[in-house]
Amino acid sequence: MKRPDRASALVTGASRGIGAAIACALAAEGWPIAINYRSDRDGAEAVRERIAGAGGEAVTIQGDVADPASAAVLLDAANSLGPVLCLVNNAGIRADNLALSLEEPEWNGVIETNLNGPFRLTRLALKAMIRARYGRVINVASVVGPRANPGQSNYAAAKAGLIAMSNTIAVEVARRGVTVNTLAPGLIATQMTAGVEEHLLASVPARRAGTPEEVAACAAFLASDRAGYVNASTLYVDGGLAA
Repeated sequence: MKRPDRASALVTGASRGIGAAIACALAAEGWPIAINYRSDRDGAEAVRERIAGAGGEAVTIQGDVADPASAAVLLDAANSLGPVLCLVNNAGIRADNLALSLEEPEWNGVIETNLNGPFRLTRLALKAMIRARYGRVINVASVVGPRANPGQSNYAAAKAGLIAMSNTIAVEVARRGVTVNTLAPGLIATQMTAGVEEHLLASVPARRAGTPEEVAACAAFLASDRAGYVNASTLYVDGGLAA
């Protein structure tokens, strides 16, 4: 099926980095974009202006995906652009520490933002997608999900869970024209990877960090009609790190 004429995309954590790049890439493909941010309003507005300057349509929506009440609020606001038929769960945080020293708030905060938030948004967004018999859910996980990285047991657990969640939901909704796929970026040059880039770079066969735009290009494909038969897949964007 082709994407319905009246449809929008919600990208969480889209004020900078990978999320911002995905928002711009989807806008270039004709999606009206709801740009979610937690605290960086200026960054989100800059992304909106960039999309508008290229002839696209976008709005900014503040909200913390870790808040259980935020899912309905974000989707309702995004629906002002049209039914959300593309959901990109990109928002994520890190709270690195060795397991012996990891405190409960560090564990729970990462799980709430990186796993529970995407579940709540996906569960609600699927209702409109199933009615339309068309939908794209793209969950941004990490190569750290299946690949151990000391000091990130909370982050790895959340991202591994995100991959498993995506695959299971994908099977549940496949007959309704909805796909659920996962991106697993490796070392990408963003603010979030500051401090770990030097440690990981030697392990990357490509011997360089990736760019947010390289991840966004993969997201744009998964959101397109061309990817209608790509489902329950994890696409690694990691320069060979997971090999």
